Amino acid sequence: MQNNDDNRTIRRRPAAAVEKIPEADFNTVNEDSESIDEIRNGYGGVVESEESENSNKFESEELINNREMEDKKIQENGESSKGMEASALKFSYRPSAPAHRRIKESPLSSDAIFKQSHAGLLNLCIVVLVAVNSRLIIENLMKYGWLIRSGFWFSSKSLRDWPLLMCCLSLPIFPLAAFLVEKMVRLTHISEHVAFFLHVIITTAEILYPVMVILRCDSAVLSGFTLMLFTCIVWLKLVSYAHTNYDMRALAKSLDKGETLSSYWNMDYTDDVSFKNLVYFMVAPTLCYQPSYPRTACIRKGWVVRQLIKLVIFTGFMGFIIEQYINPIVQNSQHPLKGNLLYAIERVLKLSVPNLYVWLCMFYCFFHLWLNILAELLRFGDREFYKDWWNAKTVEEYWRLWNMPVHKWMVRHIYFPCLRNGIPKGGAVLVSFLVSAIFHELCIAVPCHMFKLWAFIGIMFQVPLVIVTNYLQNKFKNSMVGNMVFWCFFCIVGQPMCVLLYYHDMINRKTDVN
Repeated sequence: MQNNDDNRTIRRRPAAAVEKIPEADFNTVNEDSESIDEIRNGYGGVVESEESENSNKFESEELINNREMEDKKIQENGESSKGMEASALKFSYRPSAPAHRRIKESPLSSDAIFKQSHAGLLNLCIVVLVAVNSRLIIENLMKYGWLIRSGFWFSSKSLRDWPLLMCCLSLPIFPLAAFLVEKMVRLTHISEHVAFFLHVIITTAEILYPVMVILRCDSAVLSGFTLMLFTCIVWLKLVSYAHTNYDMRALAKSLDKGETLSSYWNMDYTDDVSFKNLVYFMVAPTLCYQPSYPRTACIRKGWVVRQLIKLVIFTGFMGFIIEQYINPIVQNSQHPLKGNLLYAIERVLKLSVPNLYVWLCMFYCFFHLWLNILAELLRFGDREFYKDWWNAKTVEEYWRLWNMPVHKWMVRHIYFPCLRNGIPKGGAVLVSFLVSAIFHELCIAVPCHMFKLWAFIGIMFQVPLVIVTNYLQNKFKNSMVGNMVFWCFFCIVGQPMCVLLYYHDMINRKTDVN
């Protein structure tokens, strides 16, 4: 018969006999206690003095008898006595205490990776990005030297672009003409059909006039691009102004017939034509006209100054990348459609990184800094100029998120009017991309003095990409797939390819002219 001592097992006491002792809170341990200091320093066991042992026994008995009272005191006062700390440590982290209590996943496992904070990894990526790019900057300076010319910001050649400046200053004539047309319609001096015909003439002349000026002048590409961008913005605003006033007159007739407006209109409805409203609309950071806009209470002057400083810094950074990186890569390249294929791929990939940096800086400078500065100065309240386009799962979602002023204009004046006129959804999307492609081509081809339709083809190529990325999103149900396809085709391949195509076509044009 075996001895009972050999079959001894450790059994838990009944719950009524001994209550559970919470684990020690190392943040509230008394710094003057040697035993607690030893545990903080990583010793394997708890070494207690005789005095603390006697005190711990007394405090342990008191803890068992008055546990609920002590818990309330701990919650109210946020602190515990030295005896309770030592007693809790006496029962915690013993060799016999279970170290594994429940099922847990590794932080990087597929079930838990999105439940963790990755702020440290993000900081690591930023540090690595800064280190790698710092090395590339030093290597570039050692190889090419300082390539930024003294006349980067302004030179005597810029004075040759004065016709473009005069053209830009004369563009407000067209909004004034549109206002006079709307005023005459409001006073019933002309009919709706005549007003429509006059608006067509005004908008057509507004866009042809700068095009003719740029093509007749040997101006810089940057000056021509700036004028064309401003011209397209004015054209979009004129279309919105005419279309919105026409729709408000139609709504006024509906109200006269006893119909009521939907609660969607949360502003005072009026079909009056105000010159003050037109002036504010023409300078406001929006392309959609309405009689009134949400306004902020005041102008934060200090905030405006800080944003202006950021704008200068990031604009200079863009100029540095263009002059120091993009120009040498482009100048040492061949036409991507005529040279060696592998060499063309290498040039496109090498150009993709600095081109991506310039594009991101351009987005930040224009859509965030400049539009917010303009909105602050005009107390314009709706400042949703972009959404989180960098998380776009499809190409279609990207175009809905990255440029909200143009997106709202397209939806308001192109997409839904097409649907209301019986055009199917796919046809409305195609018409929207067609309008976008025409204006992209105008903004690039006219300043470059050539029409190769690369920008037009690039925008229209987005239509099959929309279909492909939508299919991938529906098939894999994974936002990462569509997002990677978007970044690859749009930023890594598409934009660098367009830069190389336009550069070499410009060089060939200048060679043919000479």
